[in-house]
Amino acid sequence: MLRTLALGCLCAAGFLAPLSAADWPQFRGPTGDGVSTATKVPIEWDADTNVAWKAPLPRPANGSPIVSGGRVFVTSAEDADGKQRSLICFDAADGKQLWKQTVQIDKKMPTHQTNPYCGTTPAADGERVVVWHASAGLHCYDFAGNSLWSRQLGEFEHMWGYGTSPILHNGRIYLSSGPGKQIWVAAFDLKTGDTIWQTDEPINGNGERNADGKYMGSWSTPIITKIGGQEQLIAIMPTRVNGYDLQSGKILWSASGVSHDRGDLSYSSPVIVDDLCVVTSGFQGVTLAFKLGGAGDLTGTTLYRNEKSPQNIGSGVTVGGYVYRVNAGPGTIECLDPATGEIKWTDRAAGANMWGSLVLAEGRLYVTNQDGATVVFAPNPAKFDQLAVNKLGESTNSTPAMTDSHIYLRTAGHLWCIGK
Repeated sequence: MLRTLALGCLCAAGFLAPLSAADWPQFRGPTGDGVSTATKVPIEWDADTNVAWKAPLPRPANGSPIVSGGRVFVTSAEDADGKQRSLICFDAADGKQLWKQTVQIDKKMPTHQTNPYCGTTPAADGERVVVWHASAGLHCYDFAGNSLWSRQLGEFEHMWGYGTSPILHNGRIYLSSGPGKQIWVAAFDLKTGDTIWQTDEPINGNGERNADGKYMGSWSTPIITKIGGQEQLIAIMPTRVNGYDLQSGKILWSASGVSHDRGDLSYSSPVIVDDLCVVTSGFQGVTLAFKLGGAGDLTGTTLYRNEKSPQNIGSGVTVGGYVYRVNAGPGTIECLDPATGEIKWTDRAAGANMWGSLVLAEGRLYVTNQDGATVVFAPNPAKFDQLAVNKLGESTNSTPAMTDSHIYLRTAGHLWCIGK
């Protein structure tokens, strides 16, 4: 049984603000590709320097903060069993907690110790904020913390937990459910929560292991991009990449090749470079690129398929025709030529593995490693060009949120606002 526990709305309605170009309203930013339009973004800081504020969080989680309409939203479990899952709202200016909404389920769901409960990132449009709590439901609140609607979509069970994040586009919520037996992509009405379409993905296995007994699942958050003048949603599923029609959910095209001899797994989001889609699958999986623009089976347009890559969880960014990606084992930063698959350079300057995704702001690339150090470097295909390493001293698996003059970082114990 699912019930909503209102834990004290501490602010009044009437402050709703339009979405700012410098807001960071969903996972990997306004366009979902890790690119920020923010200005005066900080370059250097530590736990005591250039910190505007920090606020305590109940428990560690892998979900990232978002910023919309002067508010910062982040998820967190309230208990070790993940039966109480919260969305917390802070004032972006001073870090004051404005409200918290918690939902409760009666059953402890499995997860991996590296993926604490509430590992997804919420999404907002300046008036509404949506959070995906998997077996605890899909929920929408206004910016005053009032519940607008809730959907119970069933049970989502995987030994490694859940992790895909909702994205908002033109009044719709798009969500991919990859780990477990329920594998689908769906669109929901943002105002009502009604299902507009749901497209199931066929699987050959039980949702945790494929027919060969190897691990399977997708924790990849989809992206929306325009191909040949048509907006499409691109999602990496356990065995293939699909392009969906936004209006109907019809699969317009597919490209196989995500699977490898270690499993059917994907963690990071696809990276689009002109007419190419670059994909890195999970568990030291493959790196491949294929051409966009066709219909049906696009597997034949694959330019290359490198059979083994570093463990890749965080998503990459394209700059100047090259792809920059970060890895979770070994903890390397790489520059990739997307047309050939050639690695232009590899560097271990990050000093630790990285689960967070890359972010581009003011021509600089930012990524935070698992030790809480954010590496800042210039995109340069000739060499690794480090600008700064900023240590907070708390572990994290999250991605920075960029706004004008400030960066918001989620660590195991705190939400940080970096900047004056």
